[in-house]
Amino acid sequence: MEELNKEQKSYQMGMHTEQLAGRTQQVFFSPEEAENLLYPGAFDVDFDKRGELDAADLEPVAVNLKIRELMGEGCGTIEVHNPGAKHSLGVGILNRLWLHFEGSLGYFGCGLIDGPNVRIKGRVGWSCAENMLAGTVVIEKNAGSCFGAAIRGGDLICKGDVGARTGIEMKGGTIIVGGRTGVFSGFMMQRGRLVVLGDAGPNLGDSMYDGIVYVGGKIASLGTDAIPAEMTELDIAWLSRKLKMYGLEAPDGVKNMHKIVAGKKLWNYDNLEPMEKKIVL
Repeated sequence: MEELNKEQKSYQMGMHTEQLAGRTQQVFFSPEEAENLLYPGAFDVDFDKRGELDAADLEPVAVNLKIRELMGEGCGTIEVHNPGAKHSLGVGILNRLWLHFEGSLGYFGCGLIDGPNVRIKGRVGWSCAENMLAGTVVIEKNAGSCFGAAIRGGDLICKGDVGARTGIEMKGGTIIVGGRTGVFSGFMMQRGRLVVLGDAGPNLGDSMYDGIVYVGGKIASLGTDAIPAEMTELDIAWLSRKLKMYGLEAPDGVKNMHKIVAGKKLWNYDNLEPMEKKIVL
């Protein structure tokens, strides 16, 4: 059975290199348990039913409560006008939903979400989509630092430039940056895919544990234990499909992108002798 599993494409792309120990965290679902696939407080929404709200004169908490009220009324498509770069908008949504922000968001926008498809026409501040579990978030302009911090699943896309520490402690999912990314992007990432179509700042992938970073432009420098790897046909096919979904292209073609992976010399870092630590660092 193990040999059969290793023939799967996910193994060939390096998604199963981590050696897990102890009690498994895998959870398996069956169609007969469909009621268990939703959160207890999830709303039954109709995507054809639309709702709108004007956030210009509302505090962030009031905006989020209004979104919940519209979801409770069955609205599966919600437009938020004049978000005014307010902080912590669209957070904690554990529901399938089309959510459109007609403007920019501040810090911590769309954090702790599981399921919604979000479109943001403007910019976003620090830590957008932090701890995102599932769904999609697409930003039309630029994003601040810590973009997609600790993301666990779903697709997070910024079509412009982003700040430092993109994908810090990334644990799954996909982050795509249409432009440049700043220093320490991919820092301590554990799983997932970080795709940067432009240039990457210094210390890319520093202390990364697993996962893959793809870069279409220049890399200022690699961080500790981040090493180049060879692009495979599976990498090219996956990148081509994923970028096409969001209308993006690699500047010099997908085949010419740089691939960065973990050297894995730090996996047993605590067991190294002091002199060995100096050599690694």
